[in-house]
Amino acid sequence: MKTLITLQGPTGVGKTELSLRLAEFFDTCILNADSRQVYRDIPIGTAAPTEAERQRVPHHFVGMLALDDYYSAAQYESDVLQLLNDEVFPQKDMAILSGGSMMYVDAVCKGIDDIPTIDAETREMMRERYEREGLEPLAEELRLLDPDYYAECDIRNPKRVVHALEICYMTGRTYTSFRVRRKAYRPFRIIKVGLQREREELYDRINRRVDSMMQDGWLDEARRVLSFRHCNSLNTVGYKELFKYLDGEWELDFALEKIRRNTRVYSRKQMTWFRRDEEVRWFHPEDENGILDYLQAVLKTPDLIQ
Repeated sequence: MKTLITLQGPTGVGKTELSLRLAEFFDTCILNADSRQVYRDIPIGTAAPTEAERQRVPHHFVGMLALDDYYSAAQYESDVLQLLNDEVFPQKDMAILSGGSMMYVDAVCKGIDDIPTIDAETREMMRERYEREGLEPLAEELRLLDPDYYAECDIRNPKRVVHALEICYMTGRTYTSFRVRRKAYRPFRIIKVGLQREREELYDRINRRVDSMMQDGWLDEARRVLSFRHCNSLNTVGYKELFKYLDGEWELDFALEKIRRNTRVYSRKQMTWFRRDEEVRWFHPEDENGILDYLQAVLKTPDLIQ
């Protein structure tokens, strides 16, 4: 049976090296499930696989888009399914999907809900409100109109907040009501492996990774893409804070501390999302033998999938 192994967990937990080792063990490729690593020109700030890592194992969905290209979880779902069907599974029995973008992982494993298309009038109305009022009042409005989505949404992401409000205003229903999460049929088996560390261990790794990325030239990378700051690809933790430094609004040390804090907050949201999925089997990233034993047992006995 064709099998997709998903390797998921919070930012900084250690997915990259483990995904490489598993792909080498099973002689297969890696499908990236990070919504920012799909863009070119920002490999440092997105911790994208290096050229050496991509030579070790074939990667897909890394650095394939320009910063101003539009891309969505729905498009990602379609592209992944086509790649698996047309290229990967005709040659391999297994593939590994690795990343921390929750909606990308869910799109492949469960499918995208049938969310209504926003009409031009509503979209323009919300665009004007966001420009006039800013994000904070809109996030508070979302809390009142759709508290369930507010509780799990990244409320610092204008795209997520505005889109949810667009749905509320256009349909008179909550965004949550459309996210029914009917699991789509997949013609392959999915085995889900989650990676987790103790909170203090994870936070220390996040803090040290920010320092390492700066040493690797992250600030220069941010300067090079500053003119694209309006693009959704750069509406993410790290670049937003560095742009404030480049604008002269913040001192560099303050910006870096904000990056560390906001990344830690995001990692908690990731874990909250992933832990709702009872099909995920959790491991410490360094328990490679335990992970391999589990995968090999499931491959022999499919009923062991949680």
